[in-house]
Amino acid sequence: MMSRKSRTPKRWGTRLRITNEGGEFQVEVLLLSEVRGPASVAQTLYRETEASQELRLKVAAERKAQMQFEPLPAGRPSKRDRRKIIQFRGRTVGE
Repeated sequence: MMSRKSRTPKRWGTRLRITNEGGEFQVEVLLLSEVRGPASVAQTLYRETEASQELRLKVAAERKAQMQFEPLPAGRPSKRDRRKIIQFRGRTVGE
């Protein structure tokens, strides 16, 4: 995940929208810290909104249900299959 520093100073009560591989969620700033600290301390400075939690759980349940209907591949793709996948994604074999 790429980290981006905000150019605008945050205040307590500010709501932030965060996007990562797991999806998108909103947090509310509870406290500010003058120095960067460990993740365990940072988690106490923010709280995820209830609406964001519900939406994230709903999306996770949908993703889990969708995986039940997707057929799993029989095994590893062959060299020929892998080349087709790479070609389909728009990359060349040498990259």
